[in-house]
Amino acid sequence: MPEQAAASTHLPPQNHLGDLQNALLDWFAANQRRLPWRVNYTPYEVWISEVMLQQTQMERGVSYFNRWMQRFPDIATLAAASEEDVLRQWEGLGYYSRARHILTAARKIMAEHGGVFPSELEAIRGLPGVGPYTAGAVASIAFGEKLPCVDANVERVIARIFDVDSPVKQNPAAGIIHRWALRLVPDGRSREHNQAMMELGALVCGKKPRCAECPLARFCISLHLGITDQRPVPGKRATITPVNAVTGVLRCGNRIFVQKRPPAGVWGNLWEFPGGRVEPDESPEQATVREFMEETGFAVRVAAQHGIIRHGYTTYRLTLHCFGLEFDSADAPDSQITPPQPPLLSAATEARWVTPQDLDALAMPAAHRKLADKLFAIGKDSAVAANTAAPRQANLPLKKP
Repeated sequence: MPEQAAASTHLPPQNHLGDLQNALLDWFAANQRRLPWRVNYTPYEVWISEVMLQQTQMERGVSYFNRWMQRFPDIATLAAASEEDVLRQWEGLGYYSRARHILTAARKIMAEHGGVFPSELEAIRGLPGVGPYTAGAVASIAFGEKLPCVDANVERVIARIFDVDSPVKQNPAAGIIHRWALRLVPDGRSREHNQAMMELGALVCGKKPRCAECPLARFCISLHLGITDQRPVPGKRATITPVNAVTGVLRCGNRIFVQKRPPAGVWGNLWEFPGGRVEPDESPEQATVREFMEETGFAVRVAAQHGIIRHGYTTYRLTLHCFGLEFDSADAPDSQITPPQPPLLSAATEARWVTPQDLDALAMPAAHRKLADKLFAIGKDSAVAANTAAPRQANLPLKKP
């Protein structure tokens, strides 16, 4: 049995809930991190922070949160912004539908709630993109409602304390964890308690738990049994599919061709350099030329190699071959004249010829932002977004990378 478990008498958690709650709250009061949304606990700030942190590590989340609040300090400013601006501020966080839902929700708050974030749980759930977890987090942390917040950190803490012995993402374990999470919320202290549970899971009860530092060690059944390394029980791991894809940067004079993806699907309404998957028995160079012709009608040829960009997603691992392109035609446009419009757009809703500086204002997928930064060394903000791009983002579509 672990040394720290033998150091004190085990207290079965189900019989000592009050003591457990107090120990957790005392620990949080002394150890909580100083985070920007914990200054005023406004519903707007709590909401944005919770949505950002769903797929983002805390350090990166703080950086994005501060930048977001500088640009959109309140709901009214956000509601008046364009989708292009919102997506650009979100760039690098992945799952871009979250940003679009935030914008739609802000406009709904202005139109239906007089610009005031609703306090009723049902009204919060009625906002676009707000699911049970986010609604509970905002209602409990911003408004003090007695509701639990169950994220991966909380799942891990409860699974260990109460020895939940089946995969936590599936029933019956998921139901058991939610029921314990609700029972643990003390009257009048939901804000502190829910944050303390998440903080404990993040700082102490991590994948490799630091049980000697845990304020709940004496209550933990898994520690008492010496099986903390076996809790939580994981579910079946997702299969990671490799994707071999290409993209091409076509220039005409000092302009670069970009296109805007359709609003539906992954990377909706983001700007990209055209490209797609490499077909069997096709070289990356051949794939780039073919994809460009299919998507734009432009006849092009490879003029330069820009290397390979690798990027991880939830169930895909992207290898993106990048090329510089030029027109392959006897009547190719003179670099001094206005670049031509594409004969067709089969994979986009809009196309532009832009300067390298223009790229900084356009929202792009992380891999394409990395390429733009590599080639053009554009603005600091985009470099930050590219270098800290989220490792987990939306799944790739069947054709496009």
